[in-house]
Amino acid sequence: MVMKDTISNKLQEAFTPESLQVVDESHLHEGHAGHRPGGETHFRVYIVSDAFKGKSRVDRHRMINSALAAELSGGVHALAIHAQAPGEG
Repeated sequence: MVMKDTISNKLQEAFTPESLQVVDESHLHEGHAGHRPGGETHFRVYIVSDAFKGKSRVDRHRMINSALAAELSGGVHALAIHAQAPGEG
């Protein structure tokens, strides 16, 4: 399974989002710190979930980082997070 799918599956299980998009941006970081041949190092996540209602931006990021702790400690170098509750925009 590729890292993008792993991230998507874990976020789906943890937050049951209304919408979820995981984008592999590794190709944009060639030559930068953390990049590896073959990519799968830099990702951007767009997620909308009821789980984020009433949570601060920092709390939302902590929730996602916690759900992806294994990936962040084992190969994912960077994760840009755009987390919203339904109706936010």
